[in-house]
Amino acid sequence: MLLPGDHLHCWLVPDQPVTTQQPTIPKQAAAFFDLDKTVIAKASLMAFSRQFYREGLLSRRNMASGLWAQLLFLRFGADAATLERLRHRVMRVIAGWEQERVRRIVTDAVSQVIGPITYREAVDLIKEHRAAGRRVYIVSAAPAEIVEPLARHLGVEEAIASRPAVSAGKYTGQMESYTFGPQKAETMRAVAARDGLDLAASWAYSDSATDVPMLEAVGHPVAVNPERALRRIAHMRGWPVLRFSEPMVVTPEGGHPWRAGVAAVAIAAVAVALGLGAVFAIRSRDRWRRTAGSGRAS
Repeated sequence: MLLPGDHLHCWLVPDQPVTTQQPTIPKQAAAFFDLDKTVIAKASLMAFSRQFYREGLLSRRNMASGLWAQLLFLRFGADAATLERLRHRVMRVIAGWEQERVRRIVTDAVSQVIGPITYREAVDLIKEHRAAGRRVYIVSAAPAEIVEPLARHLGVEEAIASRPAVSAGKYTGQMESYTFGPQKAETMRAVAARDGLDLAASWAYSDSATDVPMLEAVGHPVAVNPERALRRIAHMRGWPVLRFSEPMVVTPEGGHPWRAGVAAVAIAAVAVALGLGAVFAIRSRDRWRRTAGSGRAS
Protein backbone atom coordinates (compact mmCIF):
# COMPACT_ATOMS: atom_id res chain seq x y z
CA MET A 1 0.00 0.00 0.00
CA LEU A 2 1.38 3.34 -1.03
CA LEU A 3 1.00 6.30 1.28
CA PRO A 4 0.87 9.92 0.07
CA GLY A 5 4.33 11.09 -0.85
CA ASP A 6 5.64 7.59 -1.45
CA HIS A 7 7.19 6.90 -4.83
CA LEU A 8 7.05 3.64 -6.75
CA HIS A 9 10.45 2.63 -8.10
CA CYS A 10 10.38 0.18 -10.97
CA TRP A 11 13.58 -1.68 -11.79
CA LEU A 12 13.61 -2.84 -15.37
CA VAL A 13 15.56 -6.07 -15.90
CA PRO A 14 16.46 -7.03 -19.46
CA ASP A 15 14.98 -10.31 -20.66
CA GLN A 16 17.47 -13.11 -20.05
CA PRO A 17 17.13 -16.84 -20.59
CA VAL A 18 16.59 -18.78 -17.40
CA THR A 19 19.31 -21.37 -17.04
CA THR A 20 19.41 -24.20 -14.57
CA GLN A 21 22.90 -25.52 -13.97
CA GLN A 22 22.92 -29.30 -13.92
CA PRO A 23 25.11 -30.95 -11.32
CA THR A 24 28.20 -32.59 -12.78
CA ILE A 25 28.02 -36.36 -12.40
CA PRO A 26 31.49 -37.75 -11.75
CA LYS A 27 32.57 -40.36 -14.24
CA GLN A 28 33.35 -43.87 -13.06
CA ALA A 29 36.74 -45.55 -13.36
CA ALA A 30 37.01 -49.02 -14.86
CA ALA A 31 39.45 -51.89 -15.36
CA PHE A 32 40.00 -53.56 -18.74
CA PHE A 33 41.62 -57.01 -18.85
CA ASP A 34 42.99 -58.74 -21.92
CA LEU A 35 42.10 -62.44 -21.75
CA ASP A 36 44.69 -64.85 -23.15
CA LYS A 37 47.85 -65.10 -21.00
CA THR A 38 46.54 -62.25 -18.84
CA VAL A 39 43.47 -63.67 -17.10
CA ILE A 40 43.89 -67.27 -18.25
CA ALA A 41 47.06 -69.22 -18.90
CA LYS A 42 46.38 -70.23 -22.52
CA ALA A 43 44.56 -69.16 -25.66
CA SER A 44 40.82 -69.20 -24.95
CA LEU A 45 39.83 -70.57 -28.35
CA MET A 46 42.25 -73.50 -28.08
CA ALA A 47 41.17 -74.13 -24.48
CA PHE A 48 37.88 -75.50 -25.85
CA SER A 49 39.44 -77.50 -28.68
CA ARG A 50 38.83 -80.83 -26.95
CA GLN A 51 35.12 -80.04 -26.55
CA PHE A 52 34.89 -78.97 -30.20
CA TYR A 53 36.64 -82.20 -31.22
CA ARG A 54 34.22 -84.32 -29.18
CA GLU A 55 31.32 -82.54 -30.87
CA GLY A 56 32.77 -83.34 -34.28
CA LEU A 57 33.67 -79.75 -35.14
CA LEU A 58 37.45 -80.25 -35.17
CA SER A 59 39.54 -82.96 -36.77
CA ARG A 60 42.66 -84.55 -35.27
CA ARG A 61 44.78 -82.57 -37.69
CA ASN A 62 43.11 -79.35 -36.53
CA MET A 63 43.81 -80.39 -32.94
CA ALA A 64 47.47 -81.12 -33.63
CA SER A 65 48.21 -77.92 -35.51
CA GLY A 66 46.25 -75.92 -32.95
CA LEU A 67 48.17 -77.39 -30.04
CA TRP A 68 51.49 -76.60 -31.70
CA ALA A 69 50.34 -73.03 -32.30
CA GLN A 70 49.30 -72.86 -28.65
CA LEU A 71 52.70 -74.08 -27.45
CA LEU A 72 54.52 -71.53 -29.61
CA PHE A 73 52.17 -68.78 -28.45
CA LEU A 74 52.77 -69.62 -24.79
CA ARG A 75 56.52 -69.84 -25.19
CA PHE A 76 57.30 -67.00 -27.57
CA GLY A 77 54.18 -64.87 -27.89
CA ALA A 78 53.06 -63.71 -31.32
CA ASP A 79 53.40 -60.57 -33.38
CA ALA A 80 50.58 -58.97 -35.34
CA ALA A 81 51.46 -60.74 -38.61
CA THR A 82 51.48 -64.17 -36.94
CA LEU A 83 48.21 -63.51 -35.17
CA GLU A 84 46.67 -62.39 -38.45
CA ARG A 85 47.68 -65.66 -40.12
CA LEU A 86 46.26 -67.62 -37.20
CA ARG A 87 43.03 -65.65 -37.42
CA HIS A 88 42.58 -66.51 -41.09
CA ARG A 89 43.31 -70.16 -40.34
CA VAL A 90 40.75 -70.20 -37.53
CA MET A 91 38.10 -68.52 -39.68
CA ARG A 92 38.57 -71.15 -42.38
CA VAL A 93 38.16 -73.90 -39.80
CA ILE A 94 34.99 -72.53 -38.16
CA ALA A 95 33.21 -71.63 -41.42
CA GLY A 96 29.91 -73.53 -41.39
CA TRP A 97 29.78 -74.05 -37.62
CA GLU A 98 26.44 -73.24 -35.97
CA GLN A 99 26.77 -70.19 -33.77
CA GLU A 100 24.33 -71.36 -31.08
CA ARG A 101 25.96 -74.78 -30.96
CA VAL A 102 29.33 -73.16 -30.26
CA ARG A 103 27.77 -70.96 -27.58
CA ARG A 104 26.16 -74.00 -25.93
CA ILE A 105 29.40 -76.01 -25.96
CA VAL A 106 31.33 -73.17 -24.35
CA THR A 107 28.65 -72.34 -21.78
CA ASP A 108 28.32 -75.98 -20.72
CA ALA A 109 32.08 -76.49 -20.40
CA VAL A 110 33.30 -73.09 -19.16
CA SER A 111 33.69 -74.14 -15.53
CA GLN A 112 35.49 -77.35 -16.45
CA VAL A 113 37.78 -75.77 -19.05
CA ILE A 114 38.51 -72.26 -17.80
CA GLY A 115 38.37 -72.88 -14.06
CA PRO A 116 41.74 -74.67 -13.74
CA ILE A 117 43.67 -72.27 -16.01
CA THR A 118 42.58 -68.93 -14.52
CA TYR A 119 45.30 -66.93 -12.78
CA ARG A 120 44.64 -66.37 -9.08
CA GLU A 121 46.34 -62.97 -9.32
CA ALA A 122 43.90 -61.89 -12.03
CA VAL A 123 40.92 -63.07 -9.99
CA ASP A 124 42.19 -61.12 -6.97
CA LEU A 125 42.67 -57.96 -9.06
CA ILE A 126 39.19 -58.24 -10.52
CA LYS A 127 37.78 -58.50 -6.99
CA GLU A 128 39.82 -55.50 -5.84
CA HIS A 129 38.61 -53.32 -8.71
CA ARG A 130 35.00 -54.30 -8.14
CA ALA A 131 35.31 -53.68 -4.39
CA ALA A 132 36.59 -50.19 -5.22
CA GLY A 133 33.46 -49.53 -7.28
CA ARG A 134 35.07 -49.86 -10.70
CA ARG A 135 33.42 -51.64 -13.60
CA VAL A 136 35.45 -54.54 -15.00
CA TYR A 137 35.56 -55.55 -18.66
CA ILE A 138 37.23 -58.47 -20.45
CA VAL A 139 38.64 -57.26 -23.79
CA SER A 140 39.61 -59.97 -26.25
CA ALA A 141 40.09 -60.67 -29.95
CA ALA A 142 38.49 -64.09 -29.38
CA PRO A 143 34.89 -64.61 -30.56
CA ALA A 144 32.10 -63.31 -28.34
CA GLU A 145 30.60 -66.81 -28.12
CA ILE A 146 33.67 -67.79 -26.08
CA VAL A 147 34.45 -64.57 -24.23
CA GLU A 148 30.93 -63.74 -23.02
CA PRO A 149 30.30 -67.01 -21.09
CA LEU A 150 33.80 -66.73 -19.65
CA ALA A 151 33.19 -63.14 -18.51
CA ARG A 152 29.95 -64.20 -16.81
CA HIS A 153 31.81 -67.06 -15.12
CA LEU A 154 34.35 -64.58 -13.71
CA GLY A 155 31.60 -62.19 -12.60
CA VAL A 156 32.71 -59.18 -14.64
CA GLU A 157 30.32 -56.62 -16.06
CA GLU A 158 30.85 -57.11 -19.77
CA ALA A 159 32.87 -58.80 -22.49
CA ILE A 160 34.29 -56.76 -25.36
CA ALA A 161 35.04 -59.31 -28.06
CA SER A 162 35.23 -60.01 -31.79
CA ARG A 163 32.08 -61.00 -33.65
CA PRO A 164 32.31 -63.48 -36.53
CA ALA A 165 29.87 -62.90 -39.37
CA VAL A 166 26.84 -65.20 -39.28
CA SER A 167 24.40 -66.16 -42.03
CA ALA A 168 21.42 -68.46 -41.43
CA GLY A 169 22.81 -69.19 -37.97
CA LYS A 170 26.21 -70.37 -39.23
CA TYR A 171 29.64 -68.74 -39.37
CA THR A 172 30.55 -67.52 -42.83
CA GLY A 173 34.31 -67.52 -42.29
CA GLN A 174 34.41 -63.71 -42.26
CA MET A 175 34.51 -61.21 -39.40
CA GLU A 176 31.78 -58.71 -38.61
CA SER A 177 34.07 -56.94 -36.13
CA TYR A 178 37.58 -57.77 -34.99
CA THR A 179 38.57 -56.47 -31.56
CA PHE A 180 42.31 -56.47 -32.08
CA GLY A 181 45.10 -53.89 -31.84
CA PRO A 182 43.85 -50.32 -32.31
CA GLN A 183 40.27 -51.59 -32.55
CA LYS A 184 40.42 -52.59 -28.88
CA ALA A 185 41.18 -49.00 -27.90
CA GLU A 186 38.46 -47.62 -30.19
CA THR A 187 35.89 -50.00 -28.71
CA MET A 188 36.98 -49.09 -25.18
CA ARG A 189 36.47 -45.40 -25.96
CA ALA A 190 33.00 -46.15 -27.33
CA VAL A 191 32.12 -48.14 -24.21
CA ALA A 192 33.49 -45.35 -22.01
CA ALA A 193 31.24 -42.81 -23.75
CA ARG A 194 28.26 -45.13 -23.40
CA ASP A 195 28.81 -46.03 -19.73
CA GLY A 196 30.17 -42.69 -18.50
CA LEU A 197 33.68 -43.98 -17.79
CA ASP A 198 36.76 -41.91 -17.06
CA LEU A 199 39.51 -43.64 -19.05
CA ALA A 200 42.18 -41.36 -17.56
CA ALA A 201 41.31 -42.82 -14.14
CA SER A 202 41.00 -46.38 -15.44
CA TRP A 203 43.32 -49.42 -15.60
CA ALA A 204 44.21 -51.80 -18.44
CA TYR A 205 46.12 -55.10 -18.30
CA SER A 206 47.70 -57.06 -21.15
CA ASP A 207 50.61 -59.33 -22.05
CA SER A 208 51.12 -58.36 -25.69
CA ALA A 209 52.66 -55.47 -27.58
CA THR A 210 49.73 -55.67 -30.01
CA ASP A 211 47.67 -54.24 -27.12
CA VAL A 212 49.77 -51.09 -26.69
CA PRO A 213 46.85 -48.97 -28.06
CA MET A 214 44.61 -50.52 -25.40
CA LEU A 215 47.14 -49.75 -22.68
CA GLU A 216 47.69 -46.21 -23.96
CA ALA A 217 43.94 -45.54 -23.81
CA VAL A 218 43.89 -45.49 -19.99
CA GLY A 219 45.67 -43.61 -17.26
CA HIS A 220 46.98 -46.74 -15.54
CA PRO A 221 48.46 -49.23 -18.06
CA VAL A 222 49.92 -52.47 -16.64
CA ALA A 223 51.93 -55.14 -18.45
CA VAL A 224 51.10 -58.68 -17.27
CA ASN A 225 53.43 -61.58 -18.13
CA PRO A 226 54.69 -59.42 -21.00
CA GLU A 227 56.29 -60.94 -24.05
CA ARG A 228 59.63 -59.42 -25.04
CA ALA A 229 58.37 -56.47 -27.09
CA LEU A 230 55.87 -55.32 -24.48
CA ARG A 231 58.38 -55.78 -21.69
CA ARG A 232 60.76 -53.43 -23.50
CA ILE A 233 58.00 -50.85 -24.09
CA ALA A 234 56.85 -51.07 -20.46
CA HIS A 235 60.38 -50.44 -19.19
CA MET A 236 60.83 -47.49 -21.55
CA ARG A 237 57.56 -45.88 -20.46
CA GLY A 238 57.73 -46.76 -16.79
CA TRP A 239 54.63 -48.95 -16.85
CA PRO A 240 54.23 -51.44 -13.99
CA VAL A 241 54.98 -55.08 -14.83
CA LEU A 242 53.16 -57.89 -13.03
CA ARG A 243 53.83 -61.61 -13.06
CA PHE A 244 50.84 -63.95 -12.84
CA SER A 245 51.82 -67.56 -12.27
CA GLU A 246 49.41 -69.31 -9.92
CA PRO A 247 46.45 -71.06 -11.57
CA MET A 248 43.24 -71.04 -9.58
CA VAL A 249 40.22 -73.31 -9.83
CA VAL A 250 37.35 -70.83 -10.30
CA THR A 251 33.80 -72.01 -9.72
CA PRO A 252 30.50 -70.13 -9.35
CA GLU A 253 30.89 -70.64 -5.59
CA GLY A 254 34.34 -69.07 -5.50
CA GLY A 255 37.85 -70.31 -6.13
CA HIS A 256 40.74 -72.13 -4.58
CA PRO A 257 44.34 -72.19 -5.78
CA TRP A 258 46.20 -75.18 -7.06
CA ARG A 259 49.58 -75.80 -5.51
CA ALA A 260 51.81 -73.09 -6.92
CA GLY A 261 54.06 -74.28 -9.71
CA VAL A 262 52.70 -77.83 -9.87
CA ALA A 263 49.59 -76.84 -11.80
CA ALA A 264 51.49 -74.75 -14.32
CA VAL A 265 53.97 -77.54 -14.98
CA ALA A 266 51.14 -80.04 -15.30
CA ILE A 267 49.29 -77.88 -17.82
CA ALA A 268 52.41 -77.42 -19.93
CA ALA A 269 53.27 -81.13 -19.74
CA VAL A 270 49.78 -82.22 -20.77
CA ALA A 271 49.76 -79.74 -23.66
CA VAL A 272 53.15 -80.97 -24.90
CA ALA A 273 52.12 -84.61 -24.55
CA LEU A 274 48.85 -84.08 -26.39
CA GLY A 275 50.57 -82.09 -29.12
CA LEU A 276 53.32 -84.63 -29.66
CA GLY A 277 50.92 -87.54 -29.45
CA ALA A 278 48.54 -86.06 -31.98
CA VAL A 279 51.28 -85.12 -34.42
CA PHE A 280 53.01 -88.52 -34.19
CA ALA A 281 49.67 -90.30 -34.60
CA ILE A 282 48.82 -88.32 -37.72
CA ARG A 283 52.27 -88.81 -39.21
CA SER A 284 52.18 -92.56 -38.48
CA ARG A 285 48.74 -92.84 -40.03
CA ASP A 286 49.87 -90.95 -43.14
CA ARG A 287 52.99 -93.14 -43.47
CA TRP A 288 50.85 -96.27 -43.12
CA ARG A 289 48.46 -95.02 -45.80
CA ARG A 290 51.32 -94.26 -48.17
CA THR A 291 52.85 -97.69 -47.55
CA ALA A 292 49.53 -99.45 -47.95
CA GLY A 293 48.82 -97.50 -51.12
CA SER A 294 52.17 -98.37 -52.66
CA GLY A 295 51.67 -102.03 -51.72
CA ARG A 296 48.31 -102.17 -53.45
CA ALA A 297 49.74 -100.41 -56.48
CA SER A 298 52.50 -102.99 -56.82
